[in-house]
Amino acid sequence: MKCHVLGLDGKAGKALELPPIFESQVNTQLIKRAVLSSQSKAKQPKGKYLKAGLDNTAVYIGYRGLPGGEKSINTGHARLPRMKNRGSLMAGKVAGVSQAVGGHAAHPPKVESRIAEEMNKKERKKALASAIAATGNKSFVQIRGETSVSEVPLVISNEFEKLAKTKDVSNVLKSLKLWDEIESAKEKRTVRAGKQKSRGNKYKRRKSILIVVGKKAAAIKGCRNLEGVDVVEARNLSVELLAPGTKPGRLTLWTEDAVSQVGKIWGKE
Repeated sequence: MKCHVLGLDGKAGKALELPPIFESQVNTQLIKRAVLSSQSKAKQPKGKYLKAGLDNTAVYIGYRGLPGGEKSINTGHARLPRMKNRGSLMAGKVAGVSQAVGGHAAHPPKVESRIAEEMNKKERKKALASAIAATGNKSFVQIRGETSVSEVPLVISNEFEKLAKTKDVSNVLKSLKLWDEIESAKEKRTVRAGKQKSRGNKYKRRKSILIVVGKKAAAIKGCRNLEGVDVVEARNLSVELLAPGTKPGRLTLWTEDAVSQVGKIWGKE
């Protein structure tokens, strides 16, 4: 499989032979499993406070042979644990059960529950190969709604990695006719509903372009402020970056060095 290497001006240059991993079969079910597995590992285990709702004097006494002030049955009240020795205001108040005010949750999260979804190493590697191959499959790219390019995968010369300024990166993306993807992500940015706005996550943001470089380069700084753009070194590629929302075919811009690194690190499927 071959493709043309694009210059910074957007013009096609020499032909480049792509590694065999770009010809892997795209398995959408495996990609979905890998993304969900990755997302599940980011979740934090939850549990309850063992004494939640029980830090009180509430007790239920169902023995009928006791004097009236000491038993909880045959008093005209519901048969529930009630507080005692708290003065006239709190005495007789229901506590210690889930239906009471300040009571514990009925069925709280369990600490021992298994949140992370495990996946075999070979399956995860195959899922990554599938996600990489989908970036070079035009039908998958078009399904995601990214149709601004005529040829995929997009490979650009290594000169792109030297661009440290966002203005220079923007000019290159405009010459490659990729700027519409950035503008579309800007238009789709919406304000999040609820309290999460005040927790440092005000906006819902859309993904646009993924840029893959061969090594730590100046372009990482030049691209990081563009709406929806993710920049990653080839050795740090993940299925979640290549297929956001479990949908393969993200529009991806590779540098020559990145393509070479992918072939060396993962090789054949």
